[in-house]
Amino acid sequence: MADQNIIDNRLKHLETHLEQENPVLLSAVQSFRDLDRVAYRMGLLDQTESFATQIPWWPLISILGTFSAGKSTFINNYLDTKLQRSGNQAVDDRFTVICYSEDPTPHTLPGVSLDSDPRFPFYKISREIELVAAGEGDRIDAYLQLKSCNSKRLKEKILIDSPGFDADAQRTSTLRITDHMVDLSDLVLVFFDARHPEPGAMRDTLEHLVSKTIHRNDSGKFLYILNQIDTTANEDNPEEVIAAWQRALGEHGLTAGRFYTIYSPTASIQIEDATLRQRYESKRDHDLAEIHGRMEQVEVERAYRIVGSLEKTAREIEDRVVPALQEGLARWKKRVLWLDGIVFGLIAALIIGAGLSYGQLGNWWSWIRESTLHSALFLAVVIGGGFALHLALRKLATRSLAGWLREQQDA
Repeated sequence: MADQNIIDNRLKHLETHLEQENPVLLSAVQSFRDLDRVAYRMGLLDQTESFATQIPWWPLISILGTFSAGKSTFINNYLDTKLQRSGNQAVDDRFTVICYSEDPTPHTLPGVSLDSDPRFPFYKISREIELVAAGEGDRIDAYLQLKSCNSKRLKEKILIDSPGFDADAQRTSTLRITDHMVDLSDLVLVFFDARHPEPGAMRDTLEHLVSKTIHRNDSGKFLYILNQIDTTANEDNPEEVIAAWQRALGEHGLTAGRFYTIYSPTASIQIEDATLRQRYESKRDHDLAEIHGRMEQVEVERAYRIVGSLEKTAREIEDRVVPALQEGLARWKKRVLWLDGIVFGLIAALIIGAGLSYGQLGNWWSWIRESTLHSALFLAVVIGGGFALHLALRKLATRSLAGWLREQQDA
């Protein structure tokens, strides 16, 4: 009962937040509750589990990139508030999860708040970190932090600002968190710095951010962004900078997909040539509008994914699990009947055979009929022993089906 209260409190917590940010999805939580009850009765779910807690409810946008690629400035401009520290050097070595709050004052909480909150994609991530770096699971605050912001653009979504992707002392654990985050994200923005026109020097970064993503089924959720492109305006051939990056990405397998070139409207250099400035601003505004449009679209996409997950789970139970259980039940009943028939038949044959051999059947029957007590004792032994044997045969039939059930589960 205590376990059921835990999962019920988690779902109530989820409903409270959905009521504030996305009330349209409240009915979906109730549908998951109904599905849970079916799964509990069928033994498909433990009482400490819920289908509703196995999916992220908030759209997740991850922002990756190299040090000083302008990720934090991009986030500040998008939220229209100076939430993240920015600068030419690495200013933050932790993943920052940014969510909406009604409070106009931003707040920062340690990583343990994310590790213990099932709303967020880093729930119990300390266990994952511990698997790749012994002892690091207890240092979750060194990897994660949570920030709240009153920007309306954060309603119904979560942003994650990653630390710079270059090598650091926590690289293995950082990559583990990055992979986990990318898997759960609805949209991934990958930033590169146009001020460093030597993409070959960051081959390891490109390998992880590009080569490992292009063959994914969800590769369309990755947007590759060459940021701070305004710094190339004074180059003799600024197009060559873009071409160099495109060649580097192509060498790592990225030959298709959207490649954006942007720069911050609030932290750009002065472009003296009016014609050139207008061309840069036009391209920047076009690409920013497209990026922001994709970021807004994740809310709709996530809602469809949640409803789709609900329908998929229900269909799987109805079309796959229920028929398998029905077939398993039929097989089990058949095996129990066969075992009962064989075992009880053998016992009856042995009793009759023994009685005929020694002429004892008549004596047994006379003894049973002598008194009510004898009859009651006989019935108690027969019924009790027979029932106990029947239960044992039921268990034997159940164990005999274990292999078949595993095959159905793996199919």
